[in-house]
Amino acid sequence: MKKIKYLFAAALAMFSMNAYSQGCMEGGSSGDLIGVTGFIQPQFNYYINGKDANGQSLNKNEFTFNRARLGVVGSIPYDIDYYFAVEYSGFSNSENKVHLLDGYVSYTRFAKWAKITVGQFKSPFSLEQNTACSGLYTVNRSEVVSQLAGPQRDLGLVISGGHDSLKFSYSVGLMNGSGMNNHDDNNNKNIVGRIVAGPFKGLKIGGSFKAGGINPTDPAEKLNNIYRFAAEAQFSWKSLLIQGEYIYGQDKLFSASRIPIYGGCGGIIGYETKQPGTYHKDGAWIIASYKTKFNIEPVLKFDTWNSDKDSRFSRVNTYTIGVNYYINDYTRLQINYANLKESREILNDMVMVQIQAKF
Repeated sequence: MKKIKYLFAAALAMFSMNAYSQGCMEGGSSGDLIGVTGFIQPQFNYYINGKDANGQSLNKNEFTFNRARLGVVGSIPYDIDYYFAVEYSGFSNSENKVHLLDGYVSYTRFAKWAKITVGQFKSPFSLEQNTACSGLYTVNRSEVVSQLAGPQRDLGLVISGGHDSLKFSYSVGLMNGSGMNNHDDNNNKNIVGRIVAGPFKGLKIGGSFKAGGINPTDPAEKLNNIYRFAAEAQFSWKSLLIQGEYIYGQDKLFSASRIPIYGGCGGIIGYETKQPGTYHKDGAWIIASYKTKFNIEPVLKFDTWNSDKDSRFSRVNTYTIGVNYYINDYTRLQINYANLKESREILNDMVMVQIQAKF
């Protein structure tokens, strides 16, 4: 009889440990509710680069791990939510390091009208930037979003509100402007905001703005000014979805300065030195998808990015043809072919195959 009791107790302990690891039970003594969430995205890339002068193929291919994320989300009575997530894929940043992606606390007493969030999170700018990586209809984000909405993640304070029943939502905040996991490099704060309205069923329109400053190369010089503006729209009807966005940016430089180049989920991958002057850049993207009853979703996307509107050779257009197959509610296969057209034509197309598993 004692042996049966011991076996029953051990089995119960093992079940409890497993339930906790899946985020399916209440947490510690404070009475908070916690859950574990995340996703992984192994990927295969084939780069079509043509041939060299000797006729040798320049094509390359690789297996990579686009993203591997683990997060904890929870609520503490009363009116406190928290969330933090870690990126385990070393391919997503130039240092190949595991790093904190998000980490914030929210006061939710008046969440329908004004939720207050403090910490590190996505900047409230751009439709595509604020689409979760696990919810993108193509493997990659648009280049204009990566560059003009960056830094994708930042530290600061945001007040947000709205609900579908109210037919609008908004977010406005003060951000460091120096990117994730970085100290603020000046006393200026970026003002960032986004508003979306749904005047009719299936239609949403909105806009975003950002204004702030970036350091000059010489710290004795005046702080440079940056401005970003975006307009967005999305239309859904049955299984059809059409989304699009236009983003404009202006950098007003008072002295020679290094301008960040973003990549890999908003991390800074380099800098471009610019001389004093006012620089204008813009871009847009539009995407259409249709999910069939067979869980197969064809996707067409066009995006364009112009890093300097005063230059004839700075525009890049990308045409993406893709198909998504939803194996189940938690697993998705994406296949994309991206055709790049530069002002100075070069061959550098890509085929990307990614499988995603969420939990």
